Amino acid sequence: MTEEFFSGAAETAGDGTWNDEGEWELLDYVDGEEGEAAVAVPTLAVVGRPNVGKSTLVNRIIGRREAVVEDVPGVTRDRVSYEANWAGRRFMVQDTGGWEPDAKGLQQSVARQAELAMKTADAILLVVDARVGSTTTDEAVARVLRRSKTPVLLVANKVDDGRTESEVAALWSLGLGEPLSVSATHGRGTGDLLDRVLEALPETPREGIPGGGPRRVALVGKPNVGKSSLINKLSGDERSVVHDVAGTTVDPVDSLVELGGKTWRFVDTAGLRKRVSHASGAEFYASLRTKSAIEAAEVAILLIDSSEVISEQDLRVLSMVADAGRALVLAFNKWDLVDEDRRMQLEKEIDRDLARVPWAQRVNISAHTGRAVQKLVPALETALESWDKRIPTGKLNNWLKEVVAATPPPMRGGRLPRVMFATQATTRPPTFVLFTTGFLEAGYRRFIERRLREEFNFDGSPVRVSVRIREKRERPGKGNGR
Repeated sequence: MTEEFFSGAAETAGDGTWNDEGEWELLDYVDGEEGEAAVAVPTLAVVGRPNVGKSTLVNRIIGRREAVVEDVPGVTRDRVSYEANWAGRRFMVQDTGGWEPDAKGLQQSVARQAELAMKTADAILLVVDARVGSTTTDEAVARVLRRSKTPVLLVANKVDDGRTESEVAALWSLGLGEPLSVSATHGRGTGDLLDRVLEALPETPREGIPGGGPRRVALVGKPNVGKSSLINKLSGDERSVVHDVAGTTVDPVDSLVELGGKTWRFVDTAGLRKRVSHASGAEFYASLRTKSAIEAAEVAILLIDSSEVISEQDLRVLSMVADAGRALVLAFNKWDLVDEDRRMQLEKEIDRDLARVPWAQRVNISAHTGRAVQKLVPALETALESWDKRIPTGKLNNWLKEVVAATPPPMRGGRLPRVMFATQATTRPPTFVLFTTGFLEAGYRRFIERRLREEFNFDGSPVRVSVRIREKRERPGKGNGR
């Protein structure tokens, strides 16, 4: 490295540059250890017939508005897990779709999800509408739960005042012990309920969750593109409700999936049907959950229907992932339906519409047949490796010196900006800071980004390049009495 390139490292404050590399090292920090190993915690399943207030109660238990709630029966369709904490104890709360013993079609799939939750949970809340009383469906659910070895708590919801309390006693007939009166909407009685939940939950789950911190993968795309089918194909389990009606998934759905000898946490999200500002009701909140799921993930799989033209919804989801700075895999689904003409047209669409993410990993799959879905694992691993990558400062500056010498930045205001030093400020995504004597044009920053990718191989991850311009420091006055 030449003295000119690092002139800022030795010059004094009076020359308007840094005294030493200490100031640069403030930015050259290493991210903290990425969380602790995942600790298995028990699971509480919340079950009951549709529209008894299960999702409202879940929101009350976890202390935030996560589960989608709307005054229409059947908004929740999948098993959805959220983390809760009460009196210092952590546990998972699993919201379920309404359970109907004689359900058909989509409702039958929902019922299977609820039944599976009952089998895998460590404790169960059966929620009943106290104002309606026990129905034939409630009685059918109670018969199933009475045979279960899992602890069951009977919750009489919508007890908003003392007048409804008298109707709660009739629920003893369900044979599940004392009905616990609550109002999920107003919070009445929920503290006492949570105390009882902690008594019922074991310290550790009966089915341990694999430790080691599974990498978090958001599965995103427009409605009916095959996200839930892909989750089910990868997991070998009907984990998400699949139906040929677009928009079956409303909440993000967590799944722990074993792939390539590793455990991954997949989140199947609702498809974005319209702009969030134009959406309403459950769709508005589902859109917000999708955005939150992307931000909580480390890598996103954007599922695109390869048999159709790349749509506005695809591009909006793509923008959400890119803006969040997440690693990205583009999975072109329904490849079994693509002929030669469509392939040629798709290549043109990719060059035109996906120019923003030329670095994204691409895989052609069929969630329906299982074609090439195993190729998602190496694509995910490559993207995450790039997302986590850190380049040593010395190596980075040796490389940058050669690049700048071969291709100097363009003149600005009659002066040539000088790149003095560079450091990688953060990972996830890799973010580089260039210390300069003047502004660098956006085109030159893109050039640096492209060369970074070529040299250090950041396939599958966004790379951010920012500029820190040296600010002149006032020369100390000569007559300061010293």
